[in-house]
Amino acid sequence: MARGKGWRGRLCGVRTLRGQLWFVLGLGVLTAAQPAFAQEQWWEKTFNRSETPRRTAAQEDEPRAGRQAQQLTDLRPGRVPLRSQDMIEALEAAIERYQSIVSRGGWPTIAGTQPIRPEDNDERVALLYRRLAISGEWTRKPIQNLFGTDYSEGMEEAVRRFQENNGLRVSGRADRQTLQALNVTALARLGQLRVNLMRLRELVAQRMEDRYILVNAAGFQLEAVEHGQVELRHRTIVGKTERQTPTVRATIRALNFFPYWRVPESVATLDLIPRLVNEPEYLQQEKIRVLTGSYNGPEVDATSIDWRQADGKKLRFRQDPGPQNALGFVRIDMPNSEGVYMHDTPMRHLFNQRWRAFSAGCVRVQDVFTLVEWIAKYETGWDRPGRAQDILTAGQAVDVNLTKPVPVYFTYITAWAEPDGRIVFRPDLYSRDGVRDLGATAERDPGDPPPTRFTLAP
Repeated sequence: MARGKGWRGRLCGVRTLRGQLWFVLGLGVLTAAQPAFAQEQWWEKTFNRSETPRRTAAQEDEPRAGRQAQQLTDLRPGRVPLRSQDMIEALEAAIERYQSIVSRGGWPTIAGTQPIRPEDNDERVALLYRRLAISGEWTRKPIQNLFGTDYSEGMEEAVRRFQENNGLRVSGRADRQTLQALNVTALARLGQLRVNLMRLRELVAQRMEDRYILVNAAGFQLEAVEHGQVELRHRTIVGKTERQTPTVRATIRALNFFPYWRVPESVATLDLIPRLVNEPEYLQQEKIRVLTGSYNGPEVDATSIDWRQADGKKLRFRQDPGPQNALGFVRIDMPNSEGVYMHDTPMRHLFNQRWRAFSAGCVRVQDVFTLVEWIAKYETGWDRPGRAQDILTAGQAVDVNLTKPVPVYFTYITAWAEPDGRIVFRPDLYSRDGVRDLGATAERDPGDPPPTRFTLAP
């Protein structure tokens, strides 16, 4: 707070030890009635913070030793499908609200990258209150203390709501990623809402099937819908920024248990062959066969190949079924021009991460066998739970050709509004929104474990 604006401003401007001592004397009347222990605690909290060095922005973003993995709450709630008129109306209302915010000048920018912590008397806290009040996460009057605006317990809850609404690690502290998201302008958010309204309208304009699956790559999740209500939601792993999951509409026609993985030419050329130059034993470790002509062609002795000269267009690679298989134990067959599909994965621990862009374009599904049973529940013999587990227990390859195929949509929705009025934003993972200043928060959560050692993936 600036000097010269009343006694509080002058007291908050004290910087030297002499000033601090005069400050304490001046408050003698207030402290005389306090117990000695309370006085000592007040002094320590007020003046001795310098004994604990302030962590840098980078240190603040580092996972703390021993911190338990945070339980994710990143799936949409309720049974209203993303692809619905209700969601369009909610998004239209959100756009009206943001138009009003923009017309009034938007919200303030919070300077710096140093995190704002609850235990600090940070002069930016007043701006944080104002920013969150404008966007709706803070709904009460700011709390004042002797030093100015206080980072209260209610403020922590408001920051948590903002982090959850923006797909960030929920900590209640305005860390570096949270500050980046807070500083995306209201005008940019308005543009993002408008772009996604067009996407939702295009989805709803298509014929509405009684049963379908919708994958939202930007939200790292899918929903299975029947009779206009969501019956299942699953976390997903989608394509990396350089191997994007495409927008596509297809039909699920089969379920392949214990599948072979036919390594795509692009993965073989860009990933597998360069690795084999230094690790030729990788093929045997991962039970990958080298073939010529086609994926069913004659097998070649891999030890006879000079991988520095190998041509990925002439060789084919096929991975045997089993626990090491990149597709896991089931592949959801959905023929389409992009060559993408959904599947299980042996790397299930990656679903515990908030940022899940690890694949080469296909979609890995958490708890995939629950989804598989939903897909096949109207097929003969699939009317009781546990059929997928029976197949896994038997350990034999099975192809279930569906007599009732299920439509599937791979889409890209980075902003939406829930029917209860909550407005949700996600990073523009693939930079498809065409709106400036949205990509700043599109990065791995610093609270996640280190990236997994390289593995091939569809």
